[in-house]
Amino acid sequence: MISKNHIKHIQLLHSKKHREEESLFIVEGIKVVSEFINSDSFLVEEVLALPEFIDKHKTVLSNKQIKFSEISEDELKKISTQQSPNQVLAIVNSKNLTNLRDVSNELSLFLDDIRDPGNLGTIIRIADWFGIKEVFCSKQCTELYNPKTIQATMGAILRVNVNYVDFLDLKSKNPTTAIYGAVLKGETIYTSQLKNGIIIIGNEANGISDEVLKLVSHPITIPSSANNGSESLNAANACAIICSEFHRQLNFK
Repeated sequence: MISKNHIKHIQLLHSKKHREEESLFIVEGIKVVSEFINSDSFLVEEVLALPEFIDKHKTVLSNKQIKFSEISEDELKKISTQQSPNQVLAIVNSKNLTNLRDVSNELSLFLDDIRDPGNLGTIIRIADWFGIKEVFCSKQCTELYNPKTIQATMGAILRVNVNYVDFLDLKSKNPTTAIYGAVLKGETIYTSQLKNGIIIIGNEANGISDEVLKLVSHPITIPSSANNGSESLNAANACAIICSEFHRQLNFK
């Protein structure tokens, strides 16, 4: 059982303002919380769960000195961000997300104003699938610690570094790196000779911003069918197709 004040405190973390003020965020669900408590990528502050989850994970929680509380289904519903919560909610310490790195010898992503939390989380999961360790976001992108983003990553956030940076700063840090821009009119990814570089995925509605587009050295596109009637692909779907072709060319020659 948890106090009313504690419930109120957790409910405040449903808002971005309070997540930023307290440097805390919420993780939910058996699979994702289990990965968090078994990983050292983030510091888990507290786990609140139904008795069956606590019983199964009590050893690791105790060994890692993670505070835990058994709660009822009604209490879980009060603190959850989901309509149908699944056994457990964890409160986790957030990280500084402004780190720049030299990524000239690897493949990385830059997301230019991605606004949908589901798209951001899915793209992080795609990056993890294809072994991409660095995802950079423009400062206009949606929040990493939004519960919908965290849920969509399905634990990939533990293995992929995500940082919010200005693209000009990233470009300055990697002056000779190939810059690939996903656009509607570019060289098809299936005929391009792809190599390590930074892949830019643009905003869901407007694509890559003009400021960033002028720095693209390799405009690339996913060719559509001649009978295509759609204007564009979903950002996360486009990212998956592009990353798949990079992965094929870089690893299966």
